[in-house]
Amino acid sequence: MKKIVTLCAMVLAAPAAAQGIEQTKGGFEDKFRQLDEVLPTANVYRNASGAPGHQYWQQEADYTIETTLDEDRRRSSSRATIRYTNNSPDTLPWLWMQLDQNIFRTDSMAELTDDFGGAGRRGPAVSNASGSQPARLSLEELRRQQTMADNDFGYDIRSLRLVGGGELKRTVVGTLMRIDLPVALAPGQSVEFAIEWDFNIVEENAVYARSGYEHFPDDPRPGGNDIFLMAQWFPRMVAYSDYEGWHNKEFLGRGEFTLEFGDYDVAITVPDDHIVSSTGVLQNPTQVLTSQQIQRLERARTADAPVFIVTPQEAEANERSGALGTKTWRYSAQNVRDFAWASSRKFAWDAQGHNQPGAQNETVMAMSFYPKEGGELWQKYSTAAVVHTMEVYSRFSFDYPYPTAQSVNGPVGGMEYPMITFNGPRTNLNDDGTRTYSLSEKMFLLGVVIHEIGHIYFPMTVNSDERQWTWMDEGINSFLDSIAGYEFDPTLPWSGGIPRDVISYMISDNQVPIMTHSDSVLNIGPNAYTKPSAAYHILRDTVIGRERFDFALKEYARRWKFKRPTPADFFRTIEEASGTDLDWFWRGWFYTTDHVDIALDSIYKLRIDTENPDIDLRRRREELANEPKRIGVTLNEEQDLPIWVLENPGIRDFYDENDQFTVTPKDRRDYRSFLDSLEPWERATFDRAIREDRNYYVLNFSNRGGLVMPIILGLTFSDGSTERMNIPAEIWRRDSRSVTKLLHFPKGKELTEVVVDPNWETADADIENNYYPRRIIPSRIEAFKSEGSSSRLGRDLMREASE
Repeated sequence: MKKIVTLCAMVLAAPAAAQGIEQTKGGFEDKFRQLDEVLPTANVYRNASGAPGHQYWQQEADYTIETTLDEDRRRSSSRATIRYTNNSPDTLPWLWMQLDQNIFRTDSMAELTDDFGGAGRRGPAVSNASGSQPARLSLEELRRQQTMADNDFGYDIRSLRLVGGGELKRTVVGTLMRIDLPVALAPGQSVEFAIEWDFNIVEENAVYARSGYEHFPDDPRPGGNDIFLMAQWFPRMVAYSDYEGWHNKEFLGRGEFTLEFGDYDVAITVPDDHIVSSTGVLQNPTQVLTSQQIQRLERARTADAPVFIVTPQEAEANERSGALGTKTWRYSAQNVRDFAWASSRKFAWDAQGHNQPGAQNETVMAMSFYPKEGGELWQKYSTAAVVHTMEVYSRFSFDYPYPTAQSVNGPVGGMEYPMITFNGPRTNLNDDGTRTYSLSEKMFLLGVVIHEIGHIYFPMTVNSDERQWTWMDEGINSFLDSIAGYEFDPTLPWSGGIPRDVISYMISDNQVPIMTHSDSVLNIGPNAYTKPSAAYHILRDTVIGRERFDFALKEYARRWKFKRPTPADFFRTIEEASGTDLDWFWRGWFYTTDHVDIALDSIYKLRIDTENPDIDLRRRREELANEPKRIGVTLNEEQDLPIWVLENPGIRDFYDENDQFTVTPKDRRDYRSFLDSLEPWERATFDRAIREDRNYYVLNFSNRGGLVMPIILGLTFSDGSTERMNIPAEIWRRDSRSVTKLLHFPKGKELTEVVVDPNWETADADIENNYYPRRIIPSRIEAFKSEGSSSRLGRDLMREASE
């Protein structure tokens, strides 16, 4: 029979049962069961460690394209030869292509299934009727409806035939097209076919697209000028993979693109006063650039700051010109999964070489293309942000894999393609002709350039399936762009991507699990960007630690560079490379809508009983003396009422001189008997505990949000010192609703304050139940007008300061 040593407890707060923590019979939920129940079984293509298997394969699609931009008609005419190589073990009787421009047809699935007032519109375009309020339609939405009605959008495919053969049978299914092959394509074989097509280019600001043109009617040139951002402009091969076969999911606008790698040779014919930015490397500079521009471009390779290839003054002069003919810009790109380009006579162009010693591309040309509307904002920050992004992202993944990295200003707010990105922020034109910008516009430019250039790593190189799992690239990219933002300038008021930014979403009703298909997500920004990013910050800074997390992320990037990973590959690689079982984390953060809310419900302070009655009974008498007097006794004293026993001393007895804490000879005999009963090791342990007289505390926690997380404690002691303690999430493994933890500290080191998650690093939704003792909730009184006030971030303080 074990001898029990008693620790006296002082209740410092209400126990968990009094805090509304319901304990139900049979309600156990294992938050730590293995994720293999839902992940696909490992195989020869993708192994159990998260790495590509020894029989991993992927298809290849190579394109030779000639395209002509008809500026006046805002129409593109093209023809291409596509070589498709079947590296799979399957025989393919047909091929599928993506016809993404067909999304703008009035009979497209995207248009027919668009929910009035629902997700997918830019800004408050429409709102449903509710109560006495009628449905409303904004002018922006009316403009879109009119544009769609007045134009014939989508592909006009003029010809589709085998190279050296006849016409191929095709079946168009919305934004997809099946090509029936006369002879099935066997494993290891290739097929070449030629396709010719035209389409009318959409006005991006009118229909809200990922590409299109923007018109500048106030430019001095008769008829104005345009910027053309050309993406999803050619029929592209649908991906064919080991885990899904053909990825023939309709393009509905939100879910981005799943594509195959290949080589491209593209000839782009545009008006001869246009400047072209494009995926790839320019092959004929002497035919499209002046000798001075070529010299500037060469000087930029070794420059310490951006060098203008086309100056703003030259760009403004071009705005007034009239094209005399056309020029053909020829670009070549190897091992890319897509191809985009931009063209305008409005473009200024600057460039700077970024050095990567020992990399395949030791000098990367960082370049920016922008009109006068970009102004000083773009001159100062665009190319600088491109270079900074490569420096940061390469630390976490691999050297930038391509020879160019470009940022282009146009109507698209932010979109990425191999080697080229489209970014929207601009300056404001003042009455005196100067241009200024707000702090929010500065942060928008820095943030969007970092984010979109970052996408060239994820998913343009680590080729995840954006159509299904938007979070796989957007989440990692948002995580890394938040790191890059703070490294660029930590004094800027960055937001988004860190744990505290996702709390309001995680406690909202407008959410679905991260693992939801992209087109079914209710709130794409928090779901695909902020919440996964916050999860990675928590893994890096709280759960795993920076060194091991960074190693694991880099290993994931290295393994899947130029390959197609799935969520299982990501989950397994991070676990395997970091040496951490994270099934509980993936399950909670990615497969549920639980949130973090860990409450500190009570604390008991314990002190070991010495069993010596002369010590322990004195302590108990002192504890009783420190309790508040009964209110009746206190009021009696205030009234100076007489006390009977004091006025009648003759009735006093033994108990008036001795109380329940009086030490008796029996108490002392029992104490000696207790000591004599101890084994030598027990006596040594007991004597040490008495000698050290440590302070013991029992902390009761409850999980009110459902998401198990590490319990991070900020401890403050009576001597003014502080400590941080990280209790791993596995403390919840037997009971995910409530846990109790024993802490102990040396004599003289007494707790005065305990705070759960003191640095707000776990996205805990209710920080007020994290404090013991509970704090007065800080707030403020602010004078305001009922119509509200604008944020100072969005005000153009630069302009205001000059007024």
